[in-house]
Amino acid sequence: METVIGIDIGTQSTKAVVIDHHGRILAEHSQGYRVDTPRPLWAEQWPDVWWEAVLRCLQTCLKAPGIDPRGVKGLCVSSLYGGSGIPVDAEIRPLHPCLIWMDRRAEAQVQWVKEHVDMARLEAVTGNGVDSYYGFTKMMWLKAERPDVWERTRYLLPPNSYINYRLSGEIAIDHSSAGNIGGIYDLAARTWSTEMLDALDLDRDKLPTRLVESGATVGGLLPALADSLGLCANIPVVAGGVDAAMATLAAGATRPGNHVAMIGTSMCWGVINQSVEPGQGLISMPHVLNSGRDLYTFGGALTAGASVSWFVDTLCGEDRIAAGEHGSAYDQLEPPARELPPGADGLLFLPYLMGERSPVWDAQASAGFIGLSLYHRRHHLYRAVLEGVTFALRHNMEAGKRQGVPLDSHLIVVGGATRSDLWMQIIADVTRMPVYTYRENVEAALGAALLAGQATGLIDLDQPLRHGTLIERAEPSEAAARRYDDLFALYCRLYPTLKPIMHRLNINNTRASETTS
Repeated sequence: METVIGIDIGTQSTKAVVIDHHGRILAEHSQGYRVDTPRPLWAEQWPDVWWEAVLRCLQTCLKAPGIDPRGVKGLCVSSLYGGSGIPVDAEIRPLHPCLIWMDRRAEAQVQWVKEHVDMARLEAVTGNGVDSYYGFTKMMWLKAERPDVWERTRYLLPPNSYINYRLSGEIAIDHSSAGNIGGIYDLAARTWSTEMLDALDLDRDKLPTRLVESGATVGGLLPALADSLGLCANIPVVAGGVDAAMATLAAGATRPGNHVAMIGTSMCWGVINQSVEPGQGLISMPHVLNSGRDLYTFGGALTAGASVSWFVDTLCGEDRIAAGEHGSAYDQLEPPARELPPGADGLLFLPYLMGERSPVWDAQASAGFIGLSLYHRRHHLYRAVLEGVTFALRHNMEAGKRQGVPLDSHLIVVGGATRSDLWMQIIADVTRMPVYTYRENVEAALGAALLAGQATGLIDLDQPLRHGTLIERAEPSEAAARRYDDLFALYCRLYPTLKPIMHRLNINNTRASETTS
């Protein structure tokens, strides 16, 4: 049987899937690891951890029952947003850990850009703004704070580009990964921006010269590696791209207007479009499918499912005890929370537990419950957390609508949040859209496998995808939607009102920590 393999390098684990010509998953395996956080706000990873996980996932999948390694026609790699990229020397040996998407150390560089660069021009060229999330600010940090590493750096490679080099011996960067760096990529011309590189004082020669579509073949699988895995030598290694766009493709987003919300530890909502309206606070890059024409514009909340986990872990010990050995605190919280009216009897929650990304873009934003009284119990707070994260989703969707592309009339949701019927109903009511989910597990690794299938002729992505079963989970209630419209308006007023206090508290906390240390 002919198959292809998709690999996704995630923040906390790598996963590989083997699929057939229908897109059905025949084998899968994941390998976990940790993020290094040597200082507050720092988040970095050594790429050898990723490479070892890739090899383990491939080896395990290829040993699965019914999988013929000689029938594998190609493979493709999706990866987390690698921020700065991996600094490698002329021999492509890593010189420093990769400063990944959640790293926030480049705040001084952000301030420098705001003071010295024409922001309107930067947004017009790149379709993106400035924040320590973006890779170009992290590159600036490396140049300023690690000059010895910068001097020895030959390339700055996104995670999938580095893994593709280990697989094929070829250096290339896909357009989605290049665009997501922000700041230095010309979104209209689909190439590096010499103008912005000069303005930011970054070195053009440290960027890969070969830019390719996500579905393009970078090179052939190295013979020695193929032999060790039992695969055929020189099968196509397909470029791949950023995991959020890959997961959106896996959920069936192939045309302008298609949009998907991924809600796991964090939240990411993205829409396919063909033009960008700068200044809306969203992130834009070429899509992983038809990247010469289509864009993937997305926004995200740093703590979505993480807000729910934090609440349960911190405040719901009694519910854990009541649930017993085979239950969960969620089983205790969901039924009473479901009986509450929209708004959880007068509560609002700001889900900014680690600052916030779009459209707020504030590393000093903080979370809070507003409206608490002695009447409220844990299930009130639980529902308020679900609603607060959903308001953050709508906040990004409203910014997306201002891009001018008509959204599909329904919303597809993937990720761990889909396990909650209550949350799916809240999302339908808050967004005023029917909510659909997949019966199967739809993730970025599947999106990578679909691109590998297209590149090898095994799958035609121009045809309706048949790799999963969409099911309708919730229809919006007009009465609930009207109430949520009012609450969302209040939610949008909370951040600008509380921002000065959030920042003052952050400064005081930083000073106290410095005094203590």
